[in-house]
Amino acid sequence: MTPDASAAPVRADAARCPFDHSALTGQTGPTGCPVTAGAAAFDPFEDGYQQDPPDYVRWSREQEPVFYSPGLGYWVVTRYDDIKAIFRDNLTFSPSIALEKITPTGPEANAVLAQYGFALNRTLVNEDEPAHMPRRRVLMAPFTPEQLKAHEPLVRQLAREYVDRFIDEGRADLVDQMLWEVPLTVALHFLGVPEEDMDQLRQYSIAHTVNTWGRPKPEEQVAVAHAVGNFWRLAGQILDKMRLDPEAPGWMQYGLRQQREHPEVVTDSYLHSMMMAGIVAAHETTANATANAMKLLLQHPHVWRDICEDPSLIPNAVEECLRHNGSVAAWRRLVTADTQVGGIDIPAGSKLLIVTSSANHDERHFADADLLDIRRDNASDHLTFGYGSHQCMGKNLARMEMQIFLEEFTRRLPHMRLAEQTFTYVPNTSFRGPEHLWVEWSPAHNPERTQPALLAHEQPVRMGEPSRHTVSRPLVVARVTRLTDDVVQLRLVSPHGAPLPRWQPGAHIDIECGDTGLSRQYSLCGDPADTHAFEIAVLRDEASRGGSAWVHDHLREGAALRVRGPRNHFRLDEGALKLIFVAGGIGITPIAAMAQRAQALGRDYMLHYCGRGRADMPLLAGLQARHGARLVVHAKAEGQRADLAALLATPQPDARIYACGPARMLSALEAATAHWPADALRTERFHTDAPTLNPAKEHGFEVELKDSGITVRVPPDQTVLAALRAANIDVPSDCCEGLCGSCEVRVLGGAVDHRDVVLTRAERDAQDRMMVCCSRAAGQRLVLAL
Repeated sequence: MTPDASAAPVRADAARCPFDHSALTGQTGPTGCPVTAGAAAFDPFEDGYQQDPPDYVRWSREQEPVFYSPGLGYWVVTRYDDIKAIFRDNLTFSPSIALEKITPTGPEANAVLAQYGFALNRTLVNEDEPAHMPRRRVLMAPFTPEQLKAHEPLVRQLAREYVDRFIDEGRADLVDQMLWEVPLTVALHFLGVPEEDMDQLRQYSIAHTVNTWGRPKPEEQVAVAHAVGNFWRLAGQILDKMRLDPEAPGWMQYGLRQQREHPEVVTDSYLHSMMMAGIVAAHETTANATANAMKLLLQHPHVWRDICEDPSLIPNAVEECLRHNGSVAAWRRLVTADTQVGGIDIPAGSKLLIVTSSANHDERHFADADLLDIRRDNASDHLTFGYGSHQCMGKNLARMEMQIFLEEFTRRLPHMRLAEQTFTYVPNTSFRGPEHLWVEWSPAHNPERTQPALLAHEQPVRMGEPSRHTVSRPLVVARVTRLTDDVVQLRLVSPHGAPLPRWQPGAHIDIECGDTGLSRQYSLCGDPADTHAFEIAVLRDEASRGGSAWVHDHLREGAALRVRGPRNHFRLDEGALKLIFVAGGIGITPIAAMAQRAQALGRDYMLHYCGRGRADMPLLAGLQARHGARLVVHAKAEGQRADLAALLATPQPDARIYACGPARMLSALEAATAHWPADALRTERFHTDAPTLNPAKEHGFEVELKDSGITVRVPPDQTVLAALRAANIDVPSDCCEGLCGSCEVRVLGGAVDHRDVVLTRAERDAQDRMMVCCSRAAGQRLVLAL
């Protein structure tokens, strides 16, 4: 159900329910709330969900982000923030049902499983605290990036050998001929398992998926049970062989050695369960993820061309494919205490289906989420690997394999294309990938026939935060318009005519200023719905640090440049009843887009534009034509300076003020609104003084990373951001000045010494977030949600 933000918790009576009762079904959920038609019709075993889970639940993400499915018997959650909050709280939201059969089996199938002694127990996926984290810490070392590097040569060798088998045929089913067997071989090697019959293991793995997350028909359940039972028996037999040589390489042997030191943590039953679950987890999700990625990239030829021409884009392309079309569609959780999710009351004992693939398409977190954008700078925020203490430990092994597979395909078969076919999936709620992926190409055009040396090139495998280059996009200046003597407006387009991401008012892009090492942020001021171009206006400021001068001196029509973004840390509250916009000079750029949006929404708004004189005020003519009497011009040359104190003398509880301009104007606004509600004023600044650390005046402190289970020491001469990165914790950052907001992290405990210029007074007082590039602990300890 979708809550009414201004009302008490939703009741079943029509007076309080936010839905049109004519659209309801007459059914009620466990809390007495009526079930909508969309919730009643939800069926994750339908082909629509199998083909495209995010699109199938789009209605929910937009209208009803938490709903009860009477057909499934689960509450379904579809938005990013709600799902991430569930992952964070693994006490209230237990993972204990993650491997529970979603479709109960009949007595005959249960009897078959019993005859095999099937007793799959807790694993790292479905284990509660306090047992989970001690086991995770004991078994984690082989998954670190340093340890995983040892497996890279095998992955490269296998990728080369398997492509060799079909490269001259001109047609291949990538799933059958490579993408299932190679990840399985890597998985067996990583686990330390002798290579067994791959076809048999594949069938066992599929049976395990169907048995746990699928809906096998009654007549299929017995056959599935036999396959799962044989899988369980085989896992035990392999483990018994390993016990004979526990010093051999492999994660399971590592577990056996750890068992000697921690017998109460690593038990026999636990190892048996992990053996079976590990074979599935270490290869099936990677095989499916790569098949999904190849299908997605080949469906977008301009994106495929980009990574073929520039292989350094592959690591971020992998992250974007995992976000856009990952192999994990959903996870499950059990509610252990009465709670709320997205403002909806959920009673203890409820079961949740958290649709992570939907979260990955949530426009509230990923701008233009349906667009495949391999230069998206927050692609790695995806929840395909989960989050927090139960995040997938093998995520970096999967990343390594996917990067190497894409490198091999783009280097050797850049002319590959999808063949005509119908894609089918094994029906289940949680794990997905096409059963077959047919591709075609002309062997005569294989690049290695004329360029054999290209086979010797290797692209470095990269894990963690994307580099600036890989998230920057090449653009071309399509038009330069002089707005005033010192302001030019630039229209920037893709060199190949590819669509650009949609953006929201307040967004900016970062322009890389050639080879100067400078990168500068400029607000977008065009039409957010125009996917053909970005438009910015740049004031030449001789007192600045050189970015604006570079733009004015070097960018002409046809000039090429690299851009990052768009990103938005100055979002418009579209729910506000009244909006007051204040712009000073070039600060009109984000404000113009906001005012246009307010007009489109039919909001009550006023736009106050301050400047030296009308001739010096960019975009003024267009604003006058669009906004008429809602625009007030405060031109100093005309004696019309803005009296901000008088303008804002009377607080308006339902109003929001958005302002951008010179520091002096923004400081005056802060003073003029000191008696307003604390979060009424939102500002964006052009720049701030870069923070510097004076170790003699700072103190060291500890940062506990709650979701990761580790503690990091931050010395007096180091920022929190630097300490986190040294501990292999990925946190995005750009300006490193507390200006852009990209490094914001949630604070769970401790007092923050805020030094940024992003947060409002109310946000600072709440002490629940910080910018780790500059802000520090006021005391001796902070607890962060990382």
